Parts: sequence; C-alpha cells; structure tokens
Amino acid sequence: MKPSSATQKILSQIKKPIGDELLEFNTFFKKKLETDVALLNIILRYVTKKKGKQIRPILVLLSAGMCGGICRRTYNGASMVELLHTATLIHDDVIDSAKIRRGIASVNSEWNNKIAVLVGDYLLSMGLLSSIDSDEFKFLKSTSKSVKAMSESELMSLDKSKKFKIDEPTYLKIIKGKTATLMASCCEIGAISANDDTHIQEKMESFGMNLGMAFQLRDDLFDYTSKRSIIGKPVGNDLREKKMTLPLIHALGNCESSLSSKIIKSIKKGKLTKSEISKIISFVNEYGGVDYTQILASQYTHNSKQLISSFPESKYKSALEELGDFIVQRES
Repeated sequence: MKPSSATQKILSQIKKPIGDELLEFNTFFKKKLETDVALLNIILRYVTKKKGKQIRPILVLLSAGMCGGICRRTYNGASMVELLHTATLIHDDVIDSAKIRRGIASVNSEWNNKIAVLVGDYLLSMGLLSSIDSDEFKFLKSTSKSVKAMSESELMSLDKSKKFKIDEPTYLKIIKGKTATLMASCCEIGAISANDDTHIQEKMESFGMNLGMAFQLRDDLFDYTSKRSIIGKPVGNDLREKKMTLPLIHALGNCESSLSSKIIKSIKKGKLTKSEISKIISFVNEYGGVDYTQILASQYTHNSKQLISSFPESKYKSALEELGDFIVQRES
C-alpha cells in the first residue's frame, strides 16, 4: 500500500532529524540482505523494493537520538527489527492468503507458500544471528520476546475469531502481542543502543507499547471510515475476512443481544454483499464503535507522550511526539 501524499508529507517532516541516518541505515540494511543464493537474492530485492513507511526503523533511530545519540549499534538494532518485521509480514500473507503487499504481489502469490515461509524463516534467523554476531544480547532478548508474543497472539486470534468470541480485554491483549510488542522493542532497542540506564530503556519500551496500541486501533478504524483510494484496500475488508476488531466488538457489546446475534450471523455466513457491509458499518457507527476506538487510540497516544515528557527537549523528542499524533490521525 503506497502512503498517500499527505502521509508522505507528514512522515518527511518527522524524518527530518534523522534524514542522513535513515539513508545510512538503508545502505546498512541492504548489505545485510546480500546472499550467495540466486533465488533468495531475487526475492529479497523484490521484497525490499517498496519500503513502506519505515515506522519501525524510524522509531529505533529517533529513540536512540533522544536517549543519547545514534551510533553503529543503533543501525544494527534497527536492522534486526526490520528483518523481523519483514519476516512477519511475509508469514502473515501466507496465513491470510493475501495476494497484495504494498501495492505489489505478495511473495506467496508471486512464488508460492513454501518459498514464502522459507524466506520469512531466513529473515527471522538473520535478525537473531545479527545480534549474536555483534554480542548484542539485550537486543536478542527484546526481539525474542516480540517473536514469542506475536506467535502467541496470532494463534489466540485465530482461535477466538473462529468462535466469534472476543471481548475487549482479549482483543487488546491480542493486538498488544501482534503489533504493539514489536514497536515497544523498537524503542527499547533504540534506547539500549544509546544509553545504559535500564530505567530509560524500560520507559522507552512502555512508550513504544502505547504507540503500537494506538497504531493498531487506528488501523482497525480504516475498515469503517476510509476510502479505498486512500488506504489501498476495500472498506469492509476485515468484515469480508470475518475479522472482529475493536469497533465491531464494542458495538456488539453496546446493543441488544438479538441485534448482536443477527450481525454475528451475517458475518459468519461470509461472502458479504456491499449492501450488507454498508449496513454493518452503519451499525458500528450507530452503536459507538468508531468513536470509542478513536478515543481509546488517542488515550494511548497521550500516555506515550506522558512517558517521554521528562526527557530534555530535542528535535528527536519533538519528532517522536509528532509521530504519535501522526499514528492516531493518519489516513493510510
């Protein structure tokens, strides 16, 4: 999915304090992906052809900048996170049978599921090995915790979604593991690379966790509020895939049981028509699902800002605050 022009403009502003460092990181990361296996080289070049928003390496670099300074350790940490993130995207596309990723055919679609899983495994092992090779065991612990949480949460999501029995606490636990944990790792690793103070490292981990929660909740809203031309996928896509996200969960818990049962039955049967999707979207709006999710996302962003309020003023701190605002207000 290509970021909209408005999104690109805001991100360009956020990236200004680390413009040169981000270019250096991209070169550093590219070298990490060089192999002697011809097919793997082709696929890795294909996968990295479109960089996306690069939120995660941006978080690593800005966190390091605010906590003491960007150094070679920071680039290594950012590479680890990006390798891990790319691996999870490839594996997610296999799980979801997704055909498109960032506007081009997914690896499983362009090649096949077996190759996609192997490439994802390769990227994951590369990320973990890079920490061992450079004796960055704190990096390794942080990313390993993320991999564990993501796997557990994905399995929990698949189990609960199949039964259509997800309440708000369960859903928040799922997205904490699937999305927020990796963003927490980004900020923690950035801090670790720049500062030995464990209190600062823990504070940055919490900062990233709150940002990650806000990021996923904003993502959930796109299914109910956005235009296809902006987000690059049809509105109601989560509903078509029978995914229960917070706007729907809240609305279902906020209406009479007979209406809730009717809505769930409609989603369960699958192959929703445009008319049915439109009715469900109206239902979610009417019963407060959209407003509630936006308020909660804003609260997580507010929490993240509070966590870094005691840090000295700097261009990096300002950019992280702007990134929080962007995450909760973005349109793609």
